[in-house]
Amino acid sequence: MYLEERNLRLRGFNLIAGTDEAGRGPLAGPVVAAAVIFPEHYKNKFIHDSKELTPMQREQLFVEIKNNALSYAVGVVGWKQIDSMGILNASKLAMRQAVLKLDPAPDFILSDAVGLNIMDIPQKALIRADSSIFCVAAASIIAKVHRDHLMMGYHKKYPEYGFGEHMGYGTELHLGAIKKLGACPIHRLSFSPFSKL
Repeated sequence: MYLEERNLRLRGFNLIAGTDEAGRGPLAGPVVAAAVIFPEHYKNKFIHDSKELTPMQREQLFVEIKNNALSYAVGVVGWKQIDSMGILNASKLAMRQAVLKLDPAPDFILSDAVGLNIMDIPQKALIRADSSIFCVAAASIIAKVHRDHLMMGYHKKYPEYGFGEHMGYGTELHLGAIKKLGACPIHRLSFSPFSKL
């Protein structure tokens, strides 16, 4: 988990940001990205890809990461922008937002599969970086938990859709609610099943 960052530090990079997003697949709500820079010697054996953790573990690590990061930031792109620009571009935009909010700014960016092309900051995009690179795994946790908190807020506003249970993903419960009630204001209308209507 630390090898990529260690090699970059040997090349003279000190402020290495990991970035990742959460929420590309759901039918509702925003896509959220996070970026994290850790101090050189910080390690935590419990930080892994957010998808491999329980909700309780993610919540605990969310606090741990925020308390120990040199810098962290979040970017959020809403469903209307997702519908207008597509989910890939919206994900890139959220990741760029997160990286550009970091203070101090990074001197190298590691990302999960997606190239960002942010000014003159060198970057490396790796497949499954969220499960193999420490700072990217941490960013995946921050993004996932931040998005879950947002979706819990929308659950209070639109309880009949069950967002607090499925976070906007296309579960049987969610699809049943859509069939019965139609779309609500936070649904991504460019996504199936709405795009077929």
